[in-house]
Amino acid sequence: METFNHQELLLWIKSQAKQLGFSEMRVTDLDVSQALPYLQDWLAKGRHGDMNYMIEHADLRANPQKILPQAIRILSFRMDYLPKSVLQQDNDWRQTEWSKIHDPQAAVISVYARGRDYHKVLRKRLMQLAQQIEEKITPLNYRVAVDSVPLLEVEFAKKSGLAWRGKHTLALHREAGSMFFLGEILIDVPLPIDDPISDHCGQCQACMDICPTHAIVAPYQLDARKCISYLTIEHRGSIPVELRPLIGNRVYGCDDCQLICPWNKFASSTNVGDFDERHQLGQLQLFDVFLWSKATFEQLMQGSAIYRIGYEQWMRNIAVGLGNLIRHDVTSAEIKQQARQALQQQHQKINDLVDEHIEWALSV
Repeated sequence: METFNHQELLLWIKSQAKQLGFSEMRVTDLDVSQALPYLQDWLAKGRHGDMNYMIEHADLRANPQKILPQAIRILSFRMDYLPKSVLQQDNDWRQTEWSKIHDPQAAVISVYARGRDYHKVLRKRLMQLAQQIEEKITPLNYRVAVDSVPLLEVEFAKKSGLAWRGKHTLALHREAGSMFFLGEILIDVPLPIDDPISDHCGQCQACMDICPTHAIVAPYQLDARKCISYLTIEHRGSIPVELRPLIGNRVYGCDDCQLICPWNKFASSTNVGDFDERHQLGQLQLFDVFLWSKATFEQLMQGSAIYRIGYEQWMRNIAVGLGNLIRHDVTSAEIKQQARQALQQQHQKINDLVDEHIEWALSV
């Protein structure tokens, strides 16, 4: 094996990571003991909702060496995802996004999901980097992680100084806000450890105040069962009736707590072409997407994170959006009638879950 200096190796890895499109990389150890009481309390209160894998894999989250026994370091990566097209507006990009949320006919998709599936994009590049490291210092034991591996990734980002945890529970960075993805590589090399950075949320609680469903129940505490991102993506069943009006026209995810965050004023655009907006996903209208067949959905969403929820859940979400369009004060009688006709057209065409939400949408 080649003899190397760990500090020089670290600088080389960071250089390679930059070439692969990562905005920043930091290093930390595997100790997550400080975060475990919060995780255990969150699970005990049932705030994970239907995400049973959070309980099933809790022991792995508590001890990453159960994932890779030889691991002694975690490389934590940030990859910005804000599409260039979003920042090419004349005004603050956040105002453009707010205008879509306030247009009851728009079908609003969270910004992160308008490009290619980040799981695949980050995993491919992290694997490439890990293989480059392995070629340099063989033998190497490593494991790449992008969501699918049970790690407390925000905790590692926080420990390494890559970000701090905002009151909405998302990772925050001075130069990127929260508009970035996280990925990790577990390795068995004793690289120098980076220092954490301080929290810069101060007294601000704009994210807590803006949340439509009050899912941020206290600073740094999220009840997923109320979160619109959870309800439209992770939750497979019927959306609670009392929460449906609060979802508005958000058909995949919710960016409200990010749009209101002052730090996202400084978010920069991505240099990764995979995250450019595809199929005009930032410009969709509820009427148009509710006419999609399953084949159309699968064709347009192939390679997108949205593909994972499937056609039926997609149509469930849009039915809720159309129901809220009908209920909106500014909707004209003509548009309301068009919405009802669209809903009736798909009634008893897909499955019982979609029908339940169509019937709710029509019940005014």
